[in-house]
Amino acid sequence: MRLEFIDWLIVLATVVICFFPALFFGKRAGKNTAEFFVSGRSVPWWLAGLSMVATTFSSDTPNLVTDIVRRDGVAGNWVWWAFALTGMATVFFYARLWRRSGVMTDLEFYEIRYSGRAASVVRGFRSVYLGFLFNCIIMATVNLAACKIAGVLFGLPSWQTLLICGVVTVVFAAYSGLWGVLVIDMVQFLIMMGSAVAAAWFAVKHVGGLDELVSTLSAKSGPNGINYLNLLPDFSNQWNVAVAVFIMPLAVQWWAVWYPGSEPGGGSYIAQRMLASKSERDSLGAVLFFNLAHYVIRPWPWILVGLCSLLVYPELADIQRAFPNLDPKLLGHDVAYPAMLKFLPVGFIGLMVGGLFAAYSSTILTHLNWGASYLVHDFYRRFIRRDAAESHYVLMGRASTVMLFVCSAGVTFVLDTAKGAFDVILQVGAGTGLLYLLRWFWWRINAWCEVVAMASSFIVSVALLMLNRGGADISTHLGLLITVTITTVCWVITAFVGPQTDRQTLIEFCRKVRPFGPGWRQIRREAGLSSADDSNRGQNIPLALLGWVLGCVVIWSGLFTAGNFLYGRTSMAVSLLVVFIGAGLGLMKVVSRLWNSSEGALGKDR
Repeated sequence: MRLEFIDWLIVLATVVICFFPALFFGKRAGKNTAEFFVSGRSVPWWLAGLSMVATTFSSDTPNLVTDIVRRDGVAGNWVWWAFALTGMATVFFYARLWRRSGVMTDLEFYEIRYSGRAASVVRGFRSVYLGFLFNCIIMATVNLAACKIAGVLFGLPSWQTLLICGVVTVVFAAYSGLWGVLVIDMVQFLIMMGSAVAAAWFAVKHVGGLDELVSTLSAKSGPNGINYLNLLPDFSNQWNVAVAVFIMPLAVQWWAVWYPGSEPGGGSYIAQRMLASKSERDSLGAVLFFNLAHYVIRPWPWILVGLCSLLVYPELADIQRAFPNLDPKLLGHDVAYPAMLKFLPVGFIGLMVGGLFAAYSSTILTHLNWGASYLVHDFYRRFIRRDAAESHYVLMGRASTVMLFVCSAGVTFVLDTAKGAFDVILQVGAGTGLLYLLRWFWWRINAWCEVVAMASSFIVSVALLMLNRGGADISTHLGLLITVTITTVCWVITAFVGPQTDRQTLIEFCRKVRPFGPGWRQIRREAGLSSADDSNRGQNIPLALLGWVLGCVVIWSGLFTAGNFLYGRTSMAVSLLVVFIGAGLGLMKVVSRLWNSSEGALGKDR
């Protein structure tokens, strides 16, 4: 693809608009680690929420959605739409607890929730495991998408793409800290959405309009007779697909699997934004805004491009013929998204390239800052050097930022597709999710439960991988179910037979965080707290459950309202719109009651 002069000007303008504001935050970020990693805990809800949305809108996200649509149809997206249950649970049960904990990272949580050597071991191990190893894999999937996009559009080899993208991103991540990341994210989200909508508009126009797209795909069946347009799987003819993409995600995956951005109970960079929020109220508002934007606003432009690609490039061979210079190693269904960008007119090509770079850098910036916070605050500062000046830890954070990108760039060359990496991450994190949900509500969960959960999940995942490579035919969803079952049994047994958390630690945690529910009743009594105190902190389980249900209804009804309007199914769309409005009004009332349940319950830092 050739960019004209105007395109290059637009690309340059988007880069300047995105990154120039971050230059003003370098001095502030260098003051101390609290500024560098959590923005001094003074971030308003709307900025934290926008940053969450921008971070999860990566260069690999449209590729992943396109891959899913081409393989399993629109209904295949339930593998990630099901995580709306996780996100809304975080809004109503966990966001305020995270902010109340006062920790700098979600790993620091381990040493206020647990006691003894095991708590330190878990914190140290996960700081390296998640902050370095796991984080490098996640960033490598983003790098891989950038390489495929650049390979399709410009014929660039992967090493050149990584060098060009990496230099700009790493410099700003190391210089500006989280404040710079947040501001960059805010600007980049607007550019990314604009470019995504433009790509969908011209893709649909190229295939003859929405009516032509819908009518053609309605008569076209995919693998095993899949109807590409269905919003729900066909339970009568494709039961295996329905189990894999709908039943398992809704029944098991959302609560059982740890996945970055959709962690049960909140975690990683989502927790980082909650901890950086200026109040409990802002923390709740940020996660609520993120989930609504993440599931309702963003998906359809990507889905439309994926559907259009089925008409333009029905087979992978069609993409290879259209782009003969594309490295065959990069060929997969996920490259259909960048392949569709060739139909953009002059000017919009520049906007799309700028938008894709914004999507790439917003995610990489966050992962670099988040990973560095683990390596510096939870490993280096905790276990290697405790008494250095704040400027020294900021310097180590900047050095860790550079190191993380270099390592993730190396991992990029061993990955094949975004969907493959997505499945691997789900498998390795399987079984640990329930623990992360219940540790806030059941005092008996201890640090050894975390150790056993991580170890058993990893061992079972590796064993299943070896069995499959040895000739066994274990499906992804069956392997997930096996891993979840074994892991859950192991850590629940450990909760009863393993060493218990020190009583005083539990009491102090209870007084600080005020966890609610019957699982802490005994500890609350010992801490001198009453049920009236819970009420005075805005903790109402029935109301939170109602908010959780209404939030999910709002997300899915809004998502399907948009889809049915695009399909031309007006009566169904109007019916769903009524549900969306009704659930939305109820959600607003629930949130208002939680925020104003008593004087000082929310909006105050402890």
